[in-house]
Amino acid sequence: IPPHLRNREASKQGFDSGGWSSRRDKDAYSSFGARSDRDSKSSFFDRGTGSRGGRYEERGRGGDYDRSGFGRFDRGGGNSRWCDKSDEDDWSKPLPPSERLEQELFSGSNTGINFEKYDDIPVEATGSNCPPHIESFSDVDMGEIIMGNIELTRYTRPTPVQKHAIPIIKEKRDLMACAQTGSGKTAAFLLPILSQIYADGPGDALRAMKENGRYGRRKQYPISLVLAPTRELAVQIYEEARKFAYRSRVRPCVVYGGADIGQQIRDLERGCHLLVATPGRLVDMMERGKIGLDFCKYLVLDEADRMLDMGFEPQIRRIVEQDTMPPKGVRHTMMFSATFPKEIQMLARDFLDEYIFLAVGRVGSTSENITQKVVWVEEPDKRSFLLDLLNATGKDSLTLVFVETKKGADALEDFLYHEGYACTSIHGDRSQRDREEALHQFRSGKSPILVATAVSEIQRIPGLFSCCKGANL
Repeated sequence: IPPHLRNREASKQGFDSGGWSSRRDKDAYSSFGARSDRDSKSSFFDRGTGSRGGRYEERGRGGDYDRSGFGRFDRGGGNSRWCDKSDEDDWSKPLPPSERLEQELFSGSNTGINFEKYDDIPVEATGSNCPPHIESFSDVDMGEIIMGNIELTRYTRPTPVQKHAIPIIKEKRDLMACAQTGSGKTAAFLLPILSQIYADGPGDALRAMKENGRYGRRKQYPISLVLAPTRELAVQIYEEARKFAYRSRVRPCVVYGGADIGQQIRDLERGCHLLVATPGRLVDMMERGKIGLDFCKYLVLDEADRMLDMGFEPQIRRIVEQDTMPPKGVRHTMMFSATFPKEIQMLARDFLDEYIFLAVGRVGSTSENITQKVVWVEEPDKRSFLLDLLNATGKDSLTLVFVETKKGADALEDFLYHEGYACTSIHGDRSQRDREEALHQFRSGKSPILVATAVSEIQRIPGLFSCCKGANL
């Protein structure tokens, strides 16, 4: 009992004289942070009678934690991408440049495309009221931010798929495009989508995030969603999105399986306007309450045929049809696929609204700018023949070597290393960090030979050798 309360007669009403809520002795504790106007029902933190959703108005210094960890929105809380009064700003105006970020995004060896290779690829667009194609990026209004980033990426003119897809998407028409990997299709959908987001701003997604954050939850409402079959492709799309989102208010994020989900959640909580995801990990994030698709305006299914081959159709339909995703006709949907089998046709029928079909090159064929040669080599002579090929291309030339098994990838990497070649490998037993590091070493030229068991989209590879038996030839 505090000294100044000792020897006092106890009150008949229990704790009225000596308790922490006593009116008469309240002033003695006012310097400890308690309110001077509390009534007898107040608790020390004045949390109210609700659950976790209650307000913390009296906790800390003057109510700075009004919204349970976010900070007041007019103070630029932890989720700064959403809390900077962006709804009052013009999203079409570029932010100040960052020399460090510009160097990181645009100085890599994989920036730029050899556009001359695409000139002879045939393109056919079918559908009602199909917009005319463009011949240069300046033929369509994509805004100051996009045009500046196109210049930084050193894209001189659009590829065939970009010439046709960009005006179709800018006209807000649904699209089913058959195009091979490496045809420039990633930029074909990112450029017009980001351009439209810059022009329209965040809309209702920003309001929803503010309302949701009021109760201590950090659920994100992306404006655009891109689904990809593999983590490697998802990361590649995300890296392209970062380039075209440079100097904008749009924050791209990526989520995929095989990586630390906690780290991905923390990254999402910083804000997410454009989300690239693999289907399984996205369903996980939705079930955890971290992602809401209520205000998703743009949906892209990249390599849709491959996602179906990998068994993702239930997850895709769960995401698109069974949650809060706006229905077709309200959202804007784009599908990209190398082939157009019956299963993809059914998916297009269910997901797309009066779409335009775009065929780039021969549907189902290999990439038009690859020269293929098949050489029969006896098993004991394979490694010797591979060394001859590597010597012919030069040790510094980027070369991708495919093998059938994980064990074979490790063995071939070890053989090439002892032969004096800088090489690395990727396969399913490697951790996600190891895989990403191997791809970075390969793209940067530090390890110009990559031994792999799975396909990765890597631009400008002079040599690609397969040591497989060729069962599908």
